[in-house]
Amino acid sequence: MTTEKLYENDSYITTFQATVLACVPANQVCAGQNGTKGGWADESRGQWAICLDRTAFFPEGGGQGADTGWLDESPVWDVQIIDGALWHRTDLEAKEGQALQGRIDWQRRFSNMQQHSGEHIFSGLTHRHFGYDNVGFHLGSQVVTMDFNGTLTQEDLDRIEWEVNEAIVKNVPISVSYPDRERLAAMEYRSKIEIDGQVRIITVEGYDVCACCAPHVARTGEIGLLKVVDHIKYKGGTRVSILCGFRALTDYREKLGAARQISRALSVPAGEIAPAVEGKLEENARLRQKNVELTGRLIEQEVAQIPCGQENVWYFKEGLEAAAMRRAVNLALERVEKCAGVFCGDDKEGYKYIIGTRSGCGRELAKILKEKLEARGGGSPEMIQGFVAAGKSQIEAVLREAAGNI
Repeated sequence: MTTEKLYENDSYITTFQATVLACVPANQVCAGQNGTKGGWADESRGQWAICLDRTAFFPEGGGQGADTGWLDESPVWDVQIIDGALWHRTDLEAKEGQALQGRIDWQRRFSNMQQHSGEHIFSGLTHRHFGYDNVGFHLGSQVVTMDFNGTLTQEDLDRIEWEVNEAIVKNVPISVSYPDRERLAAMEYRSKIEIDGQVRIITVEGYDVCACCAPHVARTGEIGLLKVVDHIKYKGGTRVSILCGFRALTDYREKLGAARQISRALSVPAGEIAPAVEGKLEENARLRQKNVELTGRLIEQEVAQIPCGQENVWYFKEGLEAAAMRRAVNLALERVEKCAGVFCGDDKEGYKYIIGTRSGCGRELAKILKEKLEARGGGSPEMIQGFVAAGKSQIEAVLREAAGNI
């Protein structure tokens, strides 16, 4: 079976009529890009897989997710291409030869077209200026990521971003062509993989020529806007995240709203929130240090009340920093014969702990806490630390029992 791919020559088709070639349970059809992941394991959506003689649904492939939409009134959750046949995952049980109307979720389709066309221009300009190849691409429901096999600085990214948006403003055409082998051999075009059979070429006039199977906008102006939102070092190169069109606008609105909230909370203009936040963080660090110092003095006074010569001491308190907990353990160890432990937290959220020992039994204690209370943590024979999701009385009971065995 083969399916005519209506989207290859008309990215803007949203409804179509088609005939059912086959309908089988969804778990009998391989799911995943190129049909390599086994069956559709998730049974919560779409019990049936329908193969049509023609479709406007783009299947998962080339780093891009599948179109969604409807066959008659039944939702289409996923589309996969396997050996030339396109399978539509749906709740509709159809009969062979039955006529169906397909309808694309246009908002999702157009958003993907904006992202993918923007990515082509960005990748084309990166290759032109720096010679880097796009060796990894993912277009999901959020950001678009591109992996380049070279290092891009912030200055480099700013330059490419600006040039992409210049291309968008120029509103140049984006065309689809199917060159024969002779013409293809003479062309310079980008491609991440070797392609058997007919190659589909997407040309952004003056900016990029690339092999691609996905739907694209007809002119660059429809992309609207491209914004680089992140970049990181990745596998010796650079992973760049972008947003285009309405996704970029939505992202800008969310970030502008957050900036306004911070601006109002700090009573500073929006353009000054970064230094204002840095100032608050520095102030907070000073206050935390002061709190550690004051808490340390308080702990010293409380530990001084512990009678010398006790075998073990377990000290429970809320709101202690790690440095204060460590200080308390070291002070208490001077007054006990075996162990001193500080537990910070409460019965609802659990306790962080630090336990010091004079007898070198730390690891035995850690093992007991893990076995009895599923505590997490570890350390040395002299000192252990971790977290335990249990109440104070449970912890004390386990420690009392452990004291007699170590």
